[in-house]
Amino acid sequence: MEQAVALCNSADLVEGGEAVPFDVVAGGQTCRAFAVRFEGRVHAYLNRCAHVAMEMDYQPNRFFDDSGRWLLCATHGAAYRPDTGECAGGPCRGGLLKINLTEHDGVVHWHTAHNLHPLAF
Repeated sequence: MEQAVALCNSADLVEGGEAVPFDVVAGGQTCRAFAVRFEGRVHAYLNRCAHVAMEMDYQPNRFFDDSGRWLLCATHGAAYRPDTGECAGGPCRGGLLKINLTEHDGVVHWHTAHNLHPLAF
């Protein structure tokens, strides 16, 4: 059953800026995920490179390349489209696992799916 979980204030996601990290449970394991803003819209993905299942950020919460056009994996240089998570170049096998977000009334919410759940505290 899907539910909406408040993630952050809209102002926390700056175009091409730092990501907002959050934890999810995927396949029974706790995983990091991240949300970014690109071309005015919010997007979120599991923080796992499609090439090798490792976290992608090169500095904490930094995923965009210098141009602000691509999300990069710091380890192997795989590049992904920020709006779809599709592989755009480098050593990727498929794309990033997208997490559904909505934004309204100044708040960003992520929507759980049957295979992604909020981390229980």
